[in-house]
Amino acid sequence: MSDAPADGRTGLRDRLVDSLYGLGWAVVKKLPEPVARSLFRTLADQVWKRRGKGVLRLEANLARVVPEASPARLAALSRAGMRSYMRYWMESFRLPTWTPERIKKSIDVADAHRLTDGLDTGRGVILALPHLANWDLAGAWVTTDLKVPFTTVAERLRPETLYDRFVAYREGLGMEVLPHSGGAAFGTLARRLRAGGLVCLVADRDLSASGVEVTFFGDTARMPAGPALLAQQTGALLLPVTLGYDDTPVMRARIHPPVEVPESGSRAERTSAMTQSLADAFATGIAEHPEDWHMLQRLWLADLENREGPAAEGMPQAPHTPEGRS
Repeated sequence: MSDAPADGRTGLRDRLVDSLYGLGWAVVKKLPEPVARSLFRTLADQVWKRRGKGVLRLEANLARVVPEASPARLAALSRAGMRSYMRYWMESFRLPTWTPERIKKSIDVADAHRLTDGLDTGRGVILALPHLANWDLAGAWVTTDLKVPFTTVAERLRPETLYDRFVAYREGLGMEVLPHSGGAAFGTLARRLRAGGLVCLVADRDLSASGVEVTFFGDTARMPAGPALLAQQTGALLLPVTLGYDDTPVMRARIHPPVEVPESGSRAERTSAMTQSLADAFATGIAEHPEDWHMLQRLWLADLENREGPAAEGMPQAPHTPEGRS
């Protein structure tokens, strides 16, 4: 049987996805904000009511985060989770039009001195964070309020035009975006850090062979080795960051104490210990704001081995920052 029809369907789907994202950036930012919020809240509720694979996977992940939750509580959390996820998209579509003043008043950062003091030392800083709330807004705060440029990594998306849209969007917010292609980005990140720069990496999920196994909410998951390796090789300060929404329009952020490089052990042992410390900090923030953890994919190794449960469906997923490799 010829592959042409399938290829044609794939190409059509890719063009449709790209067009929808383009429409979002072109139209949503022009809507009155109350209208945009209501629209995306309604969309979230409709997606949640369908009980598709993405919603079921989110609920299964939340069951590990809140193991004592009843079925009704889990359903409420997953509904709130979809609303939080759609809030991320609504804000992201509108973020390019926000003034520096609007960005500043939309985020409250606890212990920001850990970042600014670290940068003042000239040793370079790595911010590592999970898929909580709106990491793009946090990045925009860094570039506009602190006026500090930073470098990040984005995984490639299909179609390529969609990836280009995300790169242009984030570069427009003042970020340097590197493509994640093998280990090519790692050397650039290391150079930026050795020059005293800032690197930001979303680092709570890794499915590659180079990922580090960690204990996460009582079971084994795999997380990127990149942040720990970069800190070891460059001497940069490694700071976990967690985010969360509350009942106000302001996103709350917290910069945790630094993850130190152990004084002894092999590189693998030091990397394992540091990645576990990152996972522990992430778990603290996720436990405080479980509904804001946008993990609609399998994470724990036990879930990856058992593929009969709910898996991620074609939900929109922002390109994040995977691990750097040595």
